[in-house]
Amino acid sequence: MTNHATTPGGFATGAGTATAGQDALLLAARVLLGAIFVQSGFGKLMALGGFIAGMESQGVPMAMILAPIGALVEAFGGLAIVLGAWTRLAALLVAAFTVAATLIAHRYWDVPPEAMKMQQTQFMKNLAIIGGFLALAAAGAGRFSIDGWRARR
Repeated sequence: MTNHATTPGGFATGAGTATAGQDALLLAARVLLGAIFVQSGFGKLMALGGFIAGMESQGVPMAMILAPIGALVEAFGGLAIVLGAWTRLAALLVAAFTVAATLIAHRYWDVPPEAMKMQQTQFMKNLAIIGGFLALAAAGAGRFSIDGWRARR
């Protein structure tokens, strides 16, 4: 049996050991990362025609098929992240969605100079979000989640 020390903040220093502090941070990360995808994804589902038209205007092939799939991944993947349900899979799916959305909507190298800085900022923001999802895929949902509840059963 291995002893694991903790820091004054309650964080474990041993590999594989989670504490309530880490679980709380994972909960906060899930809610903060997932909330925008829940809101945006359900918004797209409620106005699917507009989302399809927007994708078509950006030259996305098969927008009639890809738009509903993207909106579903965004909405329900975001919800799974927030709830901590199938977190590793959901994080990878929403990360892949974010990669695709970034390459479609934030091609800062293809926009007029006056829009370049804003699109580059959006591109970099999405890279940070993708990094957060990859971290969740690596770490899992933590104890304060549906995944954590299922693991304790």
